[in-house]
Amino acid sequence: MLIADPTYQGHRRWMNRALELAQSAGEAGEVPVGAVIVDSEGQAIASASNRKERDFDPTAHAEIIAIRAAGQALQNWHLNHCTLYVTLEPCPMCAGAIVQARLGLLVYGVDDPKTGAIRTVANIPDSACSNHRLQVIAGVMSSQCRQQLQTWFAQRRGRKKSALVQDADFSGRPRTDRDSTRTVIQIEEK
Repeated sequence: MLIADPTYQGHRRWMNRALELAQSAGEAGEVPVGAVIVDSEGQAIASASNRKERDFDPTAHAEIIAIRAAGQALQNWHLNHCTLYVTLEPCPMCAGAIVQARLGLLVYGVDDPKTGAIRTVANIPDSACSNHRLQVIAGVMSSQCRQQLQTWFAQRRGRKKSALVQDADFSGRPRTDRDSTRTVIQIEEK
């Protein structure tokens, strides 16, 4: 697909919106993933970002929330004329929901080497258990999507290291939190 192609520019437009949603999720302490569902007229009918931490719900992935909202907007669970834009390759749960919703097209930003279930680790849409053949476009704005995730995880790791240093009592003994079984490794101060 050529970069000047209007179809590609449309994909970039919606992926930009998904990146904005992902950014707000990251700022709220969620893994920064955003999703937008567009109908056959090119209108956004649903958008969401990850909410697992905020909602205390392991199923509150951006894709799942957006699929639910799109079904409500259309008053129909068949989303076969819709396109889902998401910043990260969907996990097995989300890939299953995408197949069940019969989405017409999935456009995602970056492959997920740990849990990607569209093509990277597994291929749920093309598996024998799939009752729907999903069209997929991968790699739209992949650099931006990857950078957003890498930056968020690097900042999160930096905060954890900082918390470990602040937690250490410098007595030479590991400190165990009363509220958890986590042991903080002593850092020798010189």
